[in-house]
Amino acid sequence: MSKRGIIGFALATLVPVAGYLIVDHYGKNAVPVPRYYVADSVRTIEKNGKQVEDTVFHTVQDFTLTNQLGQPVSLKDFPDKVIIADFFFTSCPSICPTLTRHLKRIQDAYGKVKNDTLLQILSFSIDPERDSVPRLLDYAAKYKISPDNWSLLTGDKKTIYNLARNEFFVPAVQQGDGGPDDFIHTEKFVLLDKYRHIRGYYNGLDTADLARLVNDISVLHLAKDRSQPGLFKRLFSNGNQPGTE
Repeated sequence: MSKRGIIGFALATLVPVAGYLIVDHYGKNAVPVPRYYVADSVRTIEKNGKQVEDTVFHTVQDFTLTNQLGQPVSLKDFPDKVIIADFFFTSCPSICPTLTRHLKRIQDAYGKVKNDTLLQILSFSIDPERDSVPRLLDYAAKYKISPDNWSLLTGDKKTIYNLARNEFFVPAVQQGDGGPDDFIHTEKFVLLDKYRHIRGYYNGLDTADLARLVNDISVLHLAKDRSQPGLFKRLFSNGNQPGTE
């Protein structure tokens, strides 16, 4: 990426984060939110005495895989977090290094929001037979990936490929069975809200799309319970809440 591109992406990342801080402090739930993707069904319900159609949107089902620390990881481990998912492999010579660097910038930007649990990144290896735990750990060290909110995942190939195709519905992924000759490669990042609904697909190589992703992360997080203390109070509370020592 050129110097101008790096500066542009940095600004695109920091501006939505700053906007998040302001809206979290002053906002009144008046922020437009990202659309829902992948409708599972449409049902008829009664609302205000009338029969109306209600769309049931897909919920990504839970799974258990292993992260770069050798620990089991499931979606239930990240309650109330917004999630970015991507699919990569450590020996990828083409798009994966760029995708990882872009995710690292996003992680760093949201890492500045102290005392908050805003974001979790899940990177699924599409070459899990070679991407062992030690190999993932080396990759994490190479890109200075913090395990606090970024899990590099390995495990059963069929499980991962089923997740990509039938849970995350990654666009432009051809059909396959997760067998030895099956291969998935995509530049798409997938955004999940805290209810595990798909709320966006983003080109991880496009800085304009990345700016949209960063903004959408902030907006989705604002859907959390607004009865909790504002972020500014949390930032300066040193983690201490009333009634705690």
